[in-house]
Amino acid sequence: MNLPWQTDPFLHPLDREADEPERYELHEPPRHRLDLERRTFLQLFGSGIAIALVAAPASGRSEQLAGPAPQDPPATIDAWLHIGADGAVTALTGKVEVGQDIRTSLAQAIAEELTVPPVAVQLVMGDTDRVPYDRGTFGSRTTPTMALQLRRAAAAARAWLVELAAEQLAVPAGELRAEAGAIVHAASQRTLPFGNLTAGKAMTRGIGAADVRAAAEWKVCGTSAPRAIGKALVTGAHRFPSDILRPGMQHGCVLRPPAFGAELEALDDQAARAMPGVRVVRDGTFTGVVAPTAHLARQAVQALVPRWKQPAELASESTLAERLRRPPARGGGGERGGEGRGGRGGDRTADRAEIDRALAASAHQVTATFAIPYIAHAPLEPRAAVAEWQDGAVTVWTGTQRPFGVREELMRALRLPAEKVRVQVPDTGSGYGGKHTGDAAIEAAVLAKAAQVPVAVLWSREEEFTWAYFRPAGLVDVRASVDKDGMLTAWELQNFNSGGASLASPYAVALRREQFHQADSPLRQGSYRALATTCNTFARECTMDDLAAAAGLDPLKFRRQNLQNARLGAVLDAAAERAGWATPPGAGVGRGIACGTDKGGYVATVADVRVAADQKIEVLRLVTAFECGAIVHPDNTKNQVEGAVVQALGGALFEAVRFEQGRIQNARFSSYRVPRCADVPELVTVLVNRVDLPSAGAGETPIAGVAPAIRNAIASLTGKRLRELPLRLA
Repeated sequence: MNLPWQTDPFLHPLDREADEPERYELHEPPRHRLDLERRTFLQLFGSGIAIALVAAPASGRSEQLAGPAPQDPPATIDAWLHIGADGAVTALTGKVEVGQDIRTSLAQAIAEELTVPPVAVQLVMGDTDRVPYDRGTFGSRTTPTMALQLRRAAAAARAWLVELAAEQLAVPAGELRAEAGAIVHAASQRTLPFGNLTAGKAMTRGIGAADVRAAAEWKVCGTSAPRAIGKALVTGAHRFPSDILRPGMQHGCVLRPPAFGAELEALDDQAARAMPGVRVVRDGTFTGVVAPTAHLARQAVQALVPRWKQPAELASESTLAERLRRPPARGGGGERGGEGRGGRGGDRTADRAEIDRALAASAHQVTATFAIPYIAHAPLEPRAAVAEWQDGAVTVWTGTQRPFGVREELMRALRLPAEKVRVQVPDTGSGYGGKHTGDAAIEAAVLAKAAQVPVAVLWSREEEFTWAYFRPAGLVDVRASVDKDGMLTAWELQNFNSGGASLASPYAVALRREQFHQADSPLRQGSYRALATTCNTFARECTMDDLAAAAGLDPLKFRRQNLQNARLGAVLDAAAERAGWATPPGAGVGRGIACGTDKGGYVATVADVRVAADQKIEVLRLVTAFECGAIVHPDNTKNQVEGAVVQALGGALFEAVRFEQGRIQNARFSSYRVPRCADVPELVTVLVNRVDLPSAGAGETPIAGVAPAIRNAIASLTGKRLRELPLRLA
C-alpha cells in the first residue's frame, strides 16, 4: 500500500505545510468494490423482495474515474462568502464540525474582519455541492489554513464594501470604516448597511493579497465567544447524521464476515427473503438487507445463512510483533527517513556504523524497544449514512471528516461523475481521525439504489469496534547515548508501522538516524488523533528520561540542556513552573515530565501519580502547557487541550484492541476500557499565547505528552521503566 504522502492526488494547496506537506492520513480504501458497467441485475418481485447480483472485478479493484484534480483555492470572494440584501453573512467551507467547535471559531475569524458579531455569521459546512473543495478536517489544519482563508475573503469583502460606499457617498475611502455590519462615514456619521451595498449579489471580486488584521489588533478573535449552536446541543434539538430522516426512508444492514479476510462462498437467503418487507441485496462480496425498521433489518441479516472461506493466516496478537517487522507484501514498501529539525548546527543523518561507534564511545547509553497496540477511535456516534437517489444522482448525508474524499469514493464505487454525487455532512458526533472513509455512505448508496427508496445505514457499536480502522500498532527501536556531561552524542529511532509523524527528534544531537518502516499490518489501520506523534513521542521521551537517570541528571535539566528549540523550551519551563517541579511531590507520589511538538504546536506535560497496593496506577494531576501561536478562542483551545489529555489517558492506561484468529475480542464498551469520569485527575492547563506568531491548530498535539509523562512518573516512583502501552505494573 503506497502511503498518501507518496500517491494522494487530492492534496489541496490550502492544506499544505511548508515542511510536512502530506503526512496526515494512513488508511485503506473502501472494502466494497462495485462495477456498475459489468453489473447484471436479477430482481425478483414477491413479498417486496429485490435481489441484485453483481460480478466483481477480476482485480478486486475499480479504476478511478478521470476528473480534474483540485487546483488552487477559489480566488474570488463569492466562493467563500455571501452577504444577503438583509445583511446576513454566510460563509462556505469544506471543513466539518465533529465536536471541536470550529463553527464558532471560523465565525469569529470572519466577524473579526467584517466587524460584525460572530452570531451574525452563519456557516455552510461540508456540502460538496455548495462549498469549495477541501481535503478534509484533520491534521490541525482548520485554524492555520481555513480560518486564514476565510479571514482573507472577509477582509477583501470589507475593502470592496468600503469602495462601494465611497462611490455612493462621494467621499474618500480613507474616511470610511466598517462597523457593526455597515460602512460608516466618520465625519458625517452617514451609514450604509452591508446589505444595501451588496443588494444580495455575488461578490465576484478577487481576494488578492487581502490585508488581515494582526493578532495584536484582534477585537473578536482572541476572545471566548459562546458556542454557535450551544442551545441546540444542550436541549437535544441538534440533529446528527444518525438523526437524519427522509420521506419513505427504510433501514439497511450489512452482512459482515466472521473474521478478517474471510470471503463469502455461498449464501442461503430464503429465510430473510421470507420476512415481510425485507429486500436482500447482493453485489459481489457485498450482501445487505433493507427493511422498514432497523430492528427488522438486523433480524434479517441474522437470518442469512452464509458459508465463508477462511484465509490461510488469521491475525492474532501473539504474532503481532513479528508481523510488524515484516515488510508489506504488496507495493509501496520501503522506509522513510527523518531529517533532524531544531537541533544544533551540523546535525545530519548518520549511518548505522557511525551510530555504533558513537554508542561504544559514550559515557551512557540506552537501547530499548517500545510497543503500542492498536486502539479504537470509539466515537460518540458510530458511522451513519442516509442515501437517496433521484434521476440517476445520489445524495448522501453522512458523518465524515472528508466530504470530498467520500464523494470520490462514491464516484469510483458507483461509476458516477462528480455532478451526480452530493455529500452533505451534518455536525457529527466526533471522529478523532476515525471517519475519513465512506464505508457507511457506500453501503447506504448501494442499498438505496437496489431498494429504490432512501436508506439509512447506522453501524452498531460492535461494527464500529470491529470494521472501522484502528490507530496503527507500532514497534519503536531506540538506541541513544550521552557523553560525561549529559549531552546527546547519538540517536537512532526506527519506527515499524505506526507512522512517521514527529519522527524527527527536536533535541540537538551530533549523529542521528530516524526512519519509519511500513509493515504488513494484520488489521485495518488509519488516522488517529495526532497520528504517530503519540507513539514516537512516547518512545523518545521515555528514552530521554532513561538517559537522564543513567547520567544522574534531573529530567527537566537534561532536556533543557539538549534543547535549542525556544518554543518547546518555553512550554517545558511553563509546565514545570506551574507543577512546582523544584519541590518534591511528597511521599508515595511520583512525578514525570515529557514534551513534544507537531503541526505547529508545542506541548509539555507534568504528571503526578501514585501506585496502589494492588499495583493500580492512579494519576493525581496532569499539568499541560501548550503553545500554538496566537490563540483565536481561549476557552475552546483549553477545551481542546483538556479533551486531548483525557483521551490520552485511555491510550496510556487502558485501551488496546484484543484480537485472536482474525476476530476482535473486545468489541464492546463493556470489554473495551476507555477513560471514565473517576479516572480524570486534576487538570491544570497553561496556555502560552504568542500573538507574534501565526495561529496553529490545537486539536492534536496536546495528546502526545500524557503517556510518557505518566510512565516517567511511575519510573521515578518505582524504578520500573515501562516500555509498552497501556502501562501496567502487574
